[in-house]
Amino acid sequence: MSEKATPPRREGSLDAPTRHPIPWRTDEYYDETALFAELERVYDICHGCRRCFSLCQSFPVLFDAIDATDDGELHSVPKKAYWDVVDQCYLCDLCYQTKCPYVPPHEWNLDFPHLMLRAKALRFKKDGASLRDKFLSSAATVGRLAGIPVVAEVLNAANRNATVRKVMESTLGIHRDARLPEFHAKSFQDLEAKREKPAIAVVATEGTTGKVALYATCYCNEHEPQIDQDLVAVFEHNGIPVTTVPKERCCGMPKLELGDLESVAKLKEHNIPLLASLVDQGFDLVAPVPSCVLMYKQELPLLFPDDPAVAKVKAAMHDPFEYLWKRHQAGQLKTEFQMSLGKVAYQVPCHLRVQNIGLKTRDVLKLVPETTFEVIERCTGHDGTYAVKKEFRANALKIGKPVSNKVTSSGAVVHSSDCPMAGHQISDGLKEKKAPVHPMTLLARAYGVAMEKV
Repeated sequence: MSEKATPPRREGSLDAPTRHPIPWRTDEYYDETALFAELERVYDICHGCRRCFSLCQSFPVLFDAIDATDDGELHSVPKKAYWDVVDQCYLCDLCYQTKCPYVPPHEWNLDFPHLMLRAKALRFKKDGASLRDKFLSSAATVGRLAGIPVVAEVLNAANRNATVRKVMESTLGIHRDARLPEFHAKSFQDLEAKREKPAIAVVATEGTTGKVALYATCYCNEHEPQIDQDLVAVFEHNGIPVTTVPKERCCGMPKLELGDLESVAKLKEHNIPLLASLVDQGFDLVAPVPSCVLMYKQELPLLFPDDPAVAKVKAAMHDPFEYLWKRHQAGQLKTEFQMSLGKVAYQVPCHLRVQNIGLKTRDVLKLVPETTFEVIERCTGHDGTYAVKKEFRANALKIGKPVSNKVTSSGAVVHSSDCPMAGHQISDGLKEKKAPVHPMTLLARAYGVAMEKV
């Protein structure tokens, strides 16, 4: 590593990491010369450290490119390889939160994920997105079409058809073997609109208002509505009335991963007023997918640091098990269960780990008698759309293999992840195929209120 990248470590650099607002509306943010100067600075630091070699493929790609040069230094790496590193980053945030010793307040001020976001934003501004990436990042739009029963049936049949999948791979670059989520003609929002809600007296506690508004998420609403249904059943069983967020749209995480920040802003302008209004009415907010929670708790506040409504939503947004644990600490969570869960192999999703709330999912499920855990704190490699793309599928399976192997060796009766897509990625890596069960469904089973037939 060059001498300019090795100043002495400053006093106080072990302070808690902090994040700077993202200046995405400035001209400098999209200045390619300035971007490459920062990429070179950061890549050089990473080259000298290499602590993140075992995370995503960004770091092996970077280090391999450097090691392949004659002098083993970054300045000999062609600039095209800089983009190869960017392509491998899916913004899991683990390098920032769990590995990097040089994040702010360290004077080197290194934020690798948000530098990758800046590069993605510049490329999107210059070149736009491919048809595949537009399709994969517009799940909610496709989901609305799938609300027509015949359309849902056609889409699901096409996704299961080997010939169609080969065509999708050759034309769109969606890997033929990658699991695509099933569409439901009846979304969670449709089902919930027809359900008769019970009358529940609101009981506030320290840290909770005692009533929640559920942000259903695109994925659960359209693809696995049972997760939302089980969340509602568990919360109502514990005396927490639940309303749904009306007319919600995508949180914007898929667009963020593309670098399409203007689309993120449009989605924010739709969702934040709805959510802030619910907060003003006394509701706490929960969402069953960690990436969506992270979007409202971290990414939008950094993209829009001066918006008070965004800050209001951030303060009110909770991971559902984080919320249930707060209720338990206040003596407001029922601990009478109808069945145990046995041994659970539980994978902690990246976007949950980086929220720094601890293992609240495990802590709540441990309240169920005769239930034990094999906790797996490794990435599955799915990460939104990364694992379904033809050029990244092999890497995704490689990243997720240790997780699937751990599930097998644990002897667990069931495997689970707060991220539904991560759960299915684990299943893809198992020799003996077994479907994942979401933690909220596990808790609903233990209470005897699950919407499925067990």
